[in-house]
Amino acid sequence: MAPVPAVARSMDWWGMLRAPEFLAHPYPELHRLREMAPVHFDSDSGVFYVLGHHEFGLLARSSDLGRDTRLWTNSWSTPESRERDPVGYALFSEFQPQMTNANPPDHRRMRAVYEHAFRPAYLARFRGRIEEECRRVLDTIPVARPFDFMTAFANVLPLRVSLRMFELPDEIESDLARWVAALSLIGNIFVTPKQKEDAHQALREFKVFLRGHLKQAGDDGFLAMARAALAEGLMDEEESLNNMVTLISGGTATQTLLGNGLLILLRHPDQLRALRTTPSLMESAAEEMLRYEPGGSFILRVAIRDVELDGVCIPAGAMAIGLMAAINRDPRVFPSPDSFNIRRSPNPQLVFGAGPHICIGKEVVRMTGRIAFAMLLDRFPQMALAGEPVWWVDRSDQHGLDELPVQMS
Repeated sequence: MAPVPAVARSMDWWGMLRAPEFLAHPYPELHRLREMAPVHFDSDSGVFYVLGHHEFGLLARSSDLGRDTRLWTNSWSTPESRERDPVGYALFSEFQPQMTNANPPDHRRMRAVYEHAFRPAYLARFRGRIEEECRRVLDTIPVARPFDFMTAFANVLPLRVSLRMFELPDEIESDLARWVAALSLIGNIFVTPKQKEDAHQALREFKVFLRGHLKQAGDDGFLAMARAALAEGLMDEEESLNNMVTLISGGTATQTLLGNGLLILLRHPDQLRALRTTPSLMESAAEEMLRYEPGGSFILRVAIRDVELDGVCIPAGAMAIGLMAAINRDPRVFPSPDSFNIRRSPNPQLVFGAGPHICIGKEVVRMTGRIAFAMLLDRFPQMALAGEPVWWVDRSDQHGLDELPVQMS
């Protein structure tokens, strides 16, 4: 097979990817690395880092690479890892059976149960419910005084949308917030023992709730689909519960779109004015927000067998990680990649991935984001930053805000 064209032996990749300054603003360093080569190999960890748009597209669409991390040479599932980290092994073992973590044919079998329900035509039935929840949350926002947009709006709306879409009772909202918060940390490069314990407990509590709630669901909607798939033998109970946990918890992508997107608009007042003047630009504006400040930091694949992609040899069992902040600002695809332009077209941003494993909930994120920004701009003619934003520094796989101080009137 062809040799790897770029090798970065002296870099501390793990250290870079979890450094607070990098998590807040990764673009200059990733630009520098991508100019060296679109694919890098870390000889210390055996991980391939993909920084090019074209290269990641090949990676994500290849049938020779998948999402089952048990195939990774350094996997959590090895006997050595199990002995060294029994809590992590228990957590990941219990969360493994679901479409997100499966390779074909299991991935296709499970995804087919829900795929039609995440298409725009089916999701249109939820538009009114999302608008109503958005109005309710907006009604609680302070007027003409500083407040934290994340706490007041961006963290709340995705949870409310999940409650409505998945027929969950309002009284579960605080538990749902706690479960999602704990589970959202397990995709990090480094997860502390306490975080693993909390996530494991959250997963078990979440499943106990869903196991009972599935029996009470109506004859339509996502829970009915899950129940029917169980009855028809398309999924077993663990697959069904894990898939529901992941689908319900998917609001983190909306959370980052809302927070990151508002920050971008406030830092680009000319683009904010253009969007107010021409509301029909909302669709392209949301795509540009997703490209410019992507909420997902990386997307991984594991080689099922030896594969050569565009001259890069990836051996079976190796992990490849696409770094989205580099991929979505690749100058070979995006002219003036560091400029925020709500009229950008075409805009083949890849924050949701590509290929068979492209994010199944991407249209929910898009629809909720467009509705929320349209209603925010309509209700508040004046919006401004009221302090410095604070980025997450406790999660390397996500790029979002802990605090966003703003004032609206």
